[in-house]
Amino acid sequence: MALDLDRLSPVEQAMSRRRRWRWIIILLAAALLIWWLVFVNQYVVAYDKPIDHFRHGSIGSETANGLPILVFKALPVLYPDRMGPGGWRRFGLLYEGDDELPVGFSRRVVTGVERVWLNCSVCHVGTYRLPGQTEEHYVYGAPSNNLRLYDLIRFFIDVGRDPGFSADALVNAIDSDAVGGNLNFVERAVYRYIVFPRVQGAFLVLGRQLAFVERQEDWGPGRVDTFNPYKAIQFNFPMGPDSISEAALNGAADYPSIWMQRPREGINLHWDGNNSSVAERNLSAALGAGVTPVTVDRAAIRRVEDWMWELPAPVFPAADRIDGGKARRGEGLFTAYCAGCHGMKRDGAYDYSRRRYPGLGQVVPLPAIATDPGRWASYTPAFAGAQNMLFAGYPWRFQHFRKTNGYVGQPLDGIWARSPYLHNGSVPTLRDLLEPAADRPAVWFRGGDMLDLDRVGYRSDPGAAGAFRYDTSRPGNSHKGHEGAAYGTALSASDKDALVEYMKTL
Repeated sequence: MALDLDRLSPVEQAMSRRRRWRWIIILLAAALLIWWLVFVNQYVVAYDKPIDHFRHGSIGSETANGLPILVFKALPVLYPDRMGPGGWRRFGLLYEGDDELPVGFSRRVVTGVERVWLNCSVCHVGTYRLPGQTEEHYVYGAPSNNLRLYDLIRFFIDVGRDPGFSADALVNAIDSDAVGGNLNFVERAVYRYIVFPRVQGAFLVLGRQLAFVERQEDWGPGRVDTFNPYKAIQFNFPMGPDSISEAALNGAADYPSIWMQRPREGINLHWDGNNSSVAERNLSAALGAGVTPVTVDRAAIRRVEDWMWELPAPVFPAADRIDGGKARRGEGLFTAYCAGCHGMKRDGAYDYSRRRYPGLGQVVPLPAIATDPGRWASYTPAFAGAQNMLFAGYPWRFQHFRKTNGYVGQPLDGIWARSPYLHNGSVPTLRDLLEPAADRPAVWFRGGDMLDLDRVGYRSDPGAAGAFRYDTSRPGNSHKGHEGAAYGTALSASDKDALVEYMKTL
């Protein structure tokens, strides 16, 4: 009987099976590792300097709402008629130096795709130019006076509905010389069959959620409807004509400044004073920028909070234009008419003491302040209740949101860099604000960043670049209120000039 020398012995068979299982386990582990590294783990660009983190650091908005960076770069190629040669600058987005992305956009790799979306600075970097000069100066922590968020939202909605926005058009734009995507065969298939449907679907969903925006007055540059989009996106509140009044629908307001947050802790925040916690206010604003309770990057937001805590207010950029004698006279007038609700400078530093200034950070009832009710009406008790359910189960759960009965007297540090004025940005300069409403500009133009060093604010010339016609007769745009003897509007012209001169020093 011949022996089968090629047959494995039982021991060899067992060892072969063991080797086979070992390789299967190794390959499965490698596959799981690759899957985790590519499709589960997320990657962000870290910045050493707090200012760079503020400008481009991710806060978690890309995960749920971000655009693939190649799509972001391709849209100006697809829509040159809507965006013009400046691309994303059309919407007031700022580019600093050779930055690839606008200020306020961050990047994060999610499921293997690099995505970009918003962070805090998109709403909190202002610019100004001095008369006779072309150089643009950036003010970090100031309201984003250039940003046209209304136009940006309408653009995304229109893209989603556009029959010309197709997979072929998108892939060709990505491969164009302007974008330089150079997609290979696999990448083209991914963008055609996975990325494009998701992007188009997200735009269509946005259009359904924010359909009410088409019934609103255009917010214009430097303004935002803070809470109506929040209601629709986070809570699916009904926003049809039968569910919301015209006043509540048109509640656009100017962006706030975010410097010197430490002394603001405990003060009633937001224009209507609906929260007294800086951390909750910041986290709520992050939701508005696109993060979700699941995707929020708390550590990244905390870095911004730490930076804002002691960020100094900007100094008036033309100190040589301040008349010292007039400013000293204005200081006495400010003490008498303004400090009680706004605080003031003492011994060279802004004094935020609520003991010395009992009205600082306090809500002034709407009938007393008499300014436009839209922003106040847009924030409802039902919405406050819904907000206080966010982040349930986490230490940072919202607890302080509430409906108030008016608007808040806030500190005026760096007030020169916060033009236009009143909560809805309806008055172009501080000097105009000291006039009765009947004598304030009824129609003017916002969107420029050339300073008026005498009246303090941005010039409102109709010919200024990016000029937007602001009509105070339209819903949400009223320039009335904050007037009468108690507010200084009955003072003489010379006293009003002195008050403005002093406010340059704040």
